[in-house]
Amino acid sequence: MKSLISKILDGNKKNKLEKFLFSIVILVLFKIFFPLINATILVLINEILIFSSLSLAFLYFVEITSTKSDNPISLTLNIGVLSAVLFFIISLSSAIFDTIENIEDVNGVIYTFSSVIITQLFILFAVYILSSFQTFYSMRQKRDKENYFNYLLIAILLSSFSGTISGIYPELQFVEKTFFFIAIVLVVFNSFRVSWIAFLTKKQKIVILLTSIIVSTLFGLNFAMFFENNIIEQIVSNFSPGVRVSYRLIMLYGNIYFGIIFFTTLFHLPTAGAFDQKSEEITSLIDLSKLMTQVLDFKELADSLTDATNKVCNSDSAWLVTIENNERSLVSVNNIGYLEAQNISDELLSEFNGQLTDIISMNKKLIKIKLKGDVRTYVFQAIIVAPLKVHGKTNGYLFAAKRQKYKFEQDEKKAVGAFADYAAIALENAKLFKESVEKERMENELEVARNIQSRILPSENPKNDRLEVDALFVPAFEVGGDYYDYFQLGNNKLGFVIADVSGKGVVASYVMAEVKGIFESLSRVIHNPKKLLIETNDILKRSLSKNSFVTALYGIIDIENGKLNFARAGHMPLLICSEGKIKEYLPKGIGLGLDFGTIFSSNIDNMEIELNNNDILMLYTDGVTESRNSANEEFGFDRLIHVFESNYNDELSNITRSIFEEVSIFSKEEQQHDDITLVLFKWKNFKKSLEKLNGWF
Repeated sequence: MKSLISKILDGNKKNKLEKFLFSIVILVLFKIFFPLINATILVLINEILIFSSLSLAFLYFVEITSTKSDNPISLTLNIGVLSAVLFFIISLSSAIFDTIENIEDVNGVIYTFSSVIITQLFILFAVYILSSFQTFYSMRQKRDKENYFNYLLIAILLSSFSGTISGIYPELQFVEKTFFFIAIVLVVFNSFRVSWIAFLTKKQKIVILLTSIIVSTLFGLNFAMFFENNIIEQIVSNFSPGVRVSYRLIMLYGNIYFGIIFFTTLFHLPTAGAFDQKSEEITSLIDLSKLMTQVLDFKELADSLTDATNKVCNSDSAWLVTIENNERSLVSVNNIGYLEAQNISDELLSEFNGQLTDIISMNKKLIKIKLKGDVRTYVFQAIIVAPLKVHGKTNGYLFAAKRQKYKFEQDEKKAVGAFADYAAIALENAKLFKESVEKERMENELEVARNIQSRILPSENPKNDRLEVDALFVPAFEVGGDYYDYFQLGNNKLGFVIADVSGKGVVASYVMAEVKGIFESLSRVIHNPKKLLIETNDILKRSLSKNSFVTALYGIIDIENGKLNFARAGHMPLLICSEGKIKEYLPKGIGLGLDFGTIFSSNIDNMEIELNNNDILMLYTDGVTESRNSANEEFGFDRLIHVFESNYNDELSNITRSIFEEVSIFSKEEQQHDDITLVLFKWKNFKKSLEKLNGWF
């Protein structure tokens, strides 16, 4: 049963109309086969068919009337026309058929069809009116309170069915009266949902005022006429006592509802002009908001602002002055000359020494301004000045002036203040747009730096059966100075370097390119890491500025015997994981470019390490450990070691990925400010592995 009801409620407008027409056909056939209904079961079936038809009509009309939710006047006129037609039909029928004293004396097929047509017409009109009431009820509602209207529908339905039952069992008339009274209470309660009247313009309120009294009177007459013993009342009662009860309640609803609309509109009428002015102000603010998102020319927006100021504040003249680099300039005028507006602005602002920070209104006496070199004297009854403030800084002033003998009211002051705020934001947006153009230029430069960096770094890692290599490089938004590279030194030796140039951007990328060239050249002729770094430092003396330096770690791996020889110039320590234990190697050394004398050469050492089978070397830059979270906490060395230890048995590519994922999760709420670079080596000693394998047997 529940699924059947949901299917009936679902569907588009066409389907609902088809279901309603189908119910009418069923009802007509039932009336043809059973023109005289005496049995209780037939009465109940008749009521069920009628109210099924009524419900389907209501669902169909609700969808139609809901399209007029923004046009209450049109909806009111439609209801008025229908109520007038109903009144005309009842009155005309009473005049034509006044010779018939009892409708029960008439029978046959013609009567059956006539009663069906007349009753269905009344049902359609009444249901359309009821669906319109629901649309009125939901207009301008801030909260979902449709339950109260649904309670009314249920009360009407119960009252109608109880009216039918009381016709069969007269002793149950008290039930009908009870539900009828409950329905009337709900009608009165729901009739006070008229908040939409406050949003009408003065002209619309006048139309509603005149229309509502006429419509309310028509509903009252229709309600009263259905208590008389006229031909229409008899036809509807014989067709369905429940329909008669429903019709009376709907007519009563219309009478009360439009009566309340009349008095509510009457009380709102004195303030309608003020509401229209507020509406004009809101419309102007909305239009200005759209302009701010669509127009980049501040001059065009300023013209719209001064025009809106005159309209909303009823001022005679308005103009806008901006301040840039402590100089005032007139941007827009409305109904006043540029020279006059400029001189008046200077005259007024000089009284405040150019330090006006709040809205001021001068309207206590005549304001006469005599301009130097001008025979005219400008007389204003009131002038208001509003500063254009953004982040506490005044960037200009909006002026409005009146010549009439009326001061600026408080709401007009607020309007000028609002327009000044819009002007301030628009001016700030214009500055931001200018900055964005500059930012785009800088981003183009950064793109050049990124291209340099991508070409400097190796395109692929070395491949060797005994030495597995993997690297990860993630550039920051501002290009940093991270650099790594490999150098093939004969058949069995591989040189490697990781470096970090101080600073960012194009300058850092150029230094990085120079460092790459130096290491590529020296690695071919100098096979001692310490001597190579000393020579590199000496070469950089001619190009590095005083505020620039480079940290680096350079080493050589003998792939055949696993010997590692390296030196460090102030860079992060070398990490080696051997059988799950990580050890830190930090030979002394200071950064390249920090000293070009004996201090550098005397504070750098070579370090030699013999690698074991499956040992993993890790080189990294400070972009890994110095990544920060929202609490300004660094990722740190300990977290790096923990991730390294947890994944050392995995593939090198998975180790680098795991480290980067942990860093990314840790600093997800902060922007990456430095490059992240990781280089990993894994040495494999096949001879030692074979000896260990033979020892197991």
